[in-house]
Amino acid sequence: MSSRPAGAQPCWYPPKELIEAREQSPISRLPFADGHQGWLITGYDLMRSVLADPRFSSRKELMSHHPTIDYGDIEVPPAPPGEFLLMDEPQHGRYRKPLVGRFTVRRMRLLTERVEQVTAEHLDAMEKAGPSVDLVTAFAKPIPAIVICELLGVPYEDRGLFQDNIDKFLGGEVSDEELIAAYTATQTYLAELVAAKRANPTDDLLSDLLDSDLTDEELRGMALILLSAGFDTTTNMLALGTFALLQNPEQLAALRADPTLTDGAVEELLRYLTVAKQSQRVALEDVELGGHTIAAGTTVILSLSTANRDPERFPNPHVLDLQRQDGGHLAFGHGIHQCLGQQLARVEMRVAFPALLNRFPTLRLAVPAEEVTLRPETADIYGVKSLPVTWDA
Repeated sequence: MSSRPAGAQPCWYPPKELIEAREQSPISRLPFADGHQGWLITGYDLMRSVLADPRFSSRKELMSHHPTIDYGDIEVPPAPPGEFLLMDEPQHGRYRKPLVGRFTVRRMRLLTERVEQVTAEHLDAMEKAGPSVDLVTAFAKPIPAIVICELLGVPYEDRGLFQDNIDKFLGGEVSDEELIAAYTATQTYLAELVAAKRANPTDDLLSDLLDSDLTDEELRGMALILLSAGFDTTTNMLALGTFALLQNPEQLAALRADPTLTDGAVEELLRYLTVAKQSQRVALEDVELGGHTIAAGTTVILSLSTANRDPERFPNPHVLDLQRQDGGHLAFGHGIHQCLGQQLARVEMRVAFPALLNRFPTLRLAVPAEEVTLRPETADIYGVKSLPVTWDA
């Protein structure tokens, strides 16, 4: 029996099967489409353990098994240079280390004024276009897109096309041919951008990295990781987070009444929604975990969204509680692969949510909640395709 509260909106929860798996055990066997017998981790403590354990690899070339796709005899290549999320040490550290100092809490807070300016500009545009808009296209997408593009030095006139291509290869809704075309176009664009920075450096993160020993190909891969992550995750947190607040009016009222709740509210929304739904690792050697032996070469699926709903870690985990004190969620992961841009995402959300709610005190859904369309299960990031909202003009 599922532990979801009666009458709750199903879109706020990990799939029923994952919730039930966690109720049975924090670790369970998971048969894959190609016959591989992998493991599913749904418990908070075990997940932190795996994410921090170098015996579990993130290398792309080892990811030949998938729960629902049979790749057959296709050989998976290593991650391209610079795309460090799918690498282990020391390659991972080679690319991440030059970036760490550029994404510190202090540096990201220095961006607050610019984030406030971008947010205000889009709220002004919303007000002029209203009183009904799609919050995704009017607010949730453009704010993180502009900020990450400015940070990396993407010219303003290129942002629209660039964002469209990233939407295609991360959105889970296009054909394989369209996905490959969008990915290739993005790679080509970034190669041209790096070459342009070499010729004429500007005041941005990508130009700063030119002083290192990184090749143009490596810089292209690093830029792809940073730009795609900077677009998709925060966009979906802003849209889905607003949806969640509108569906929890008592929590929304509390946030409006007490701005000091903002930081905690952002952390609770991150836990509650966990838009980066899952991750994957492969055991490099036999590992004892949760009373089981994970054999070398075995694939482990990490359900981050379920771990953030683990009742042994979070009391009443299916309740959105903006005053929750038990932090420590895994929405940004854990260990050496913990999200590099998490402080930037926090700044954007801490600015955007209060600004939106203060500008439009009567903000509400323009359609019944059940008519809001979620992104497909094939999308890497959980979210809504659109969010029609309205307010009293």
